[in-house]
Amino acid sequence: MMNKTALITGASSGIGRHTAIALSKAGWNVVITARRLEGLNETKSLCASPDACLTVAGDITEENFVLELFARSVEKFGRLDLLFNNAGMSSPQVPIEESSMDIFRKVIDVNLVAAFVCTREAVRQFKLQSPPGGRIINNGSLSAHVPRPFSYAYTMSKHAIHGLTKCTSLDGRPHNIACTQIDIGNAATEMASRLGRGALQPDGRVSPEPMIDVQHVANMIVHVAGLPLDVTVLDLNIMPTTVPFVGRG
Repeated sequence: MMNKTALITGASSGIGRHTAIALSKAGWNVVITARRLEGLNETKSLCASPDACLTVAGDITEENFVLELFARSVEKFGRLDLLFNNAGMSSPQVPIEESSMDIFRKVIDVNLVAAFVCTREAVRQFKLQSPPGGRIINNGSLSAHVPRPFSYAYTMSKHAIHGLTKCTSLDGRPHNIACTQIDIGNAATEMASRLGRGALQPDGRVSPEPMIDVQHVANMIVHVAGLPLDVTVLDLNIMPTTVPFVGRG
């Protein structure tokens, strides 16, 4: 396992940070990226082997940065075995007529465009290396299936990730490339903590929702990452048992 390398986007906090730490403890080399170098350095300090952790700070919505990111990853560790497309952002819950194009484009750029470019470069590397192959895990959302109220940009981006996952899984078959989408509900991170305090429901109520420890998510990702490449999990859901998802709306 020491020869396996994972690249995790959005790794300066939350699910990305916990996944990087969990993979490091499982013996993986990890490449972590996000915009905040300070947060990345903190993540690195928590990894089991900081020497087997490469930090590359930058904006993954910029294509040239993504090219540099993958080049530095392969230069450091020789190959790539896993890409976790984790970076994402939400948007204010407002009616569509109050939504700005600036926020809409930012959400689509981070949640979808960056995932597309990272997937493209991962597939390119997976095909070039010897032995060929690798795995991609996309961070979806419960909103990839059922929206929350007033969540156009976020929900559209996560529905599109479902298409990216299926296309990658289909086209990756001949090249030993597996792809998974993990749809996470209410993991207790900085980004999602507001849901535990009160989330807008379709009937207009604002109600606290149950949360789960983010470590369960990280453990699940480590499990999928450790599967042989002839085994895939196309769709994976993890959420609190009592979360209002089934029957939402």
